Amino acid sequence: MKLHTLPKIEGSTHRHKRLGCGRSSGHGKTSGRGHKGMKARSGGGVRPGFEGGQMPLYRKLPHRGFNNVNRVEFAVVNLSQIDKCEGTEIDRNALVKAGLVRESDLLVKVLGNGEISRAVTVSAQKFSASAKAKIEAAGGKVVELKADAE
Repeated sequence: MKLHTLPKIEGSTHRHKRLGCGRSSGHGKTSGRGHKGMKARSGGGVRPGFEGGQMPLYRKLPHRGFNNVNRVEFAVVNLSQIDKCEGTEIDRNALVKAGLVRESDLLVKVLGNGEISRAVTVSAQKFSASAKAKIEAAGGKVVELKADAE
């Protein structure tokens, strides 16, 4: 079943309320807003989370932690995943093509989880010490690129 195949149920849609169209319409004069008060004014009404002056829930609950604005996000790739990639030159584009890294991920870090069975040249912004050692032990080469986003 898809959304466009659902039948329209009788009474599920209503005409919109036409406001300010004379006294006989039932929605004239004050247009259903009543007399005076905050909710009668244009732009009036309470903000989301306002509880009538009572201490709101979002102020009662504890706030923990913070978001570091200087955080640098790396896309993480393991050696076991790199071993499955085709070709001898493995860079960000090859990883994107293989589906290991998203197109939006700018920085890549290679971790040493798993084994690598062939000699490959891997280009990335960061490498763990174990990843470097395993790539070079397999006869490969490590190219550490400059991280522009740092």
